[in-house]
Amino acid sequence: MNMTIVTRDLGKCFGDVKAVEHLSLRVAQGEIYAFLGLNGAGKTTTIRMLLGMIRPTSGTAYVLQSRVRLGSREPWASVGYLVEIPYAYPELTVYENLEVARRLHPGTAPGAIGQVIERLGLSAYADRRAGTLSQGNAQRLGLAKALLHGPRLLILDEPANGLDPAGIVDIRELLLEMTREQGVTVFMASHILAEVSRLAQRIGIIHRGRLLQELDVDELERNRRKRLLLRTRDIEAARLALVAAGHPARVHPDGSIELKTPASIDHPDDIASLLVQAGAPPTELLVEQEDLEHYFLRLVGLEGDVE
Repeated sequence: MNMTIVTRDLGKCFGDVKAVEHLSLRVAQGEIYAFLGLNGAGKTTTIRMLLGMIRPTSGTAYVLQSRVRLGSREPWASVGYLVEIPYAYPELTVYENLEVARRLHPGTAPGAIGQVIERLGLSAYADRRAGTLSQGNAQRLGLAKALLHGPRLLILDEPANGLDPAGIVDIRELLLEMTREQGVTVFMASHILAEVSRLAQRIGIIHRGRLLQELDVDELERNRRKRLLLRTRDIEAARLALVAAGHPARVHPDGSIELKTPASIDHPDDIASLLVQAGAPPTELLVEQEDLEHYFLRLVGLEGDVE
C-alpha cells in the first residue's frame, strides 16, 4: 500500500514546551485521515512540520515519498493546504485571489478558476472583494485555493471552521467525492469528533502532543461504551430482582435504572421478562451508546467534564 504521509518519531519543542512528541503516523493513498485533538493538542504544529513551515526538533516526515525539508520545492506542486486562518488579499475579488493562486502553480489552466468557484459554491461572490466575505465564505475561498491546482494530497486544518451546517455537508461530500473518484488523500485536523466520524476512514487522536490512539471507524464504534437504561413504576422491586439475578443495577436520581453488564446489554428482552415476573414491568427500556464527545473526553482523561 502506498503511503502518502509517513512520520517517524516526529517532535517539536518551543523552549521547554513539548508541542509534539514521538509522533509516528502512516496515511495511505486515497484515504481520509482525521487528526483529532483539543485546541492546543499539537495538531497545527504537526501540520506545519508536514508542510515544511517549521523545522522539527526530532524525527522525520515524508510527504508523497519526499522527505520534508525547509526550503525544498518537493513535493508541493501536488499538495493543497489550508492552515488555521484562510488568508486572502482583502482588496482583491474572489476571482482575483484565485488568479494569484493559479499563477503560483505553473501549468494550472485558467479554466480551473471557474471550476473551483462553482464547486465551492462561490459563483455569487466571484466579483466580491475578499475582505467583505463572511467567515464561512472566506473559508470556502481558502478551500478553493487549496483545490485549484488539482492536488494529490490535501492537508486541512479545521476545514469546517465558520461553515454553516449546509456548508459542512457540502465540504464533506466534496472531500468524499475527491477520494473516491480521483484517489486524493485527505489529512484533516479537527476537534469535532462527530463530523470526522462521518467522513474519515481512520482517526488519530492526539493529546498534549502525543498520539493516544489510532483506529478506524468500525473500531471507534466498538470502543464506545454501551448501557441499558430502564424505567419502572416499582424501582426498588426492580433493583432487587436485577441484583438477585446477577445484574448489578444503578439507580439514578431521575428514577432510571442503569445496567452495564454485557449479559444485560446484549439481552434486553431477558431483562424485560425478568422484571415482568418480579411484578415490576419496565415502562421504558433502551440500549444507549456512549456519545462521541464523551468517548473522546474519556480517552484524554477529561471524562468528569461530561455528564
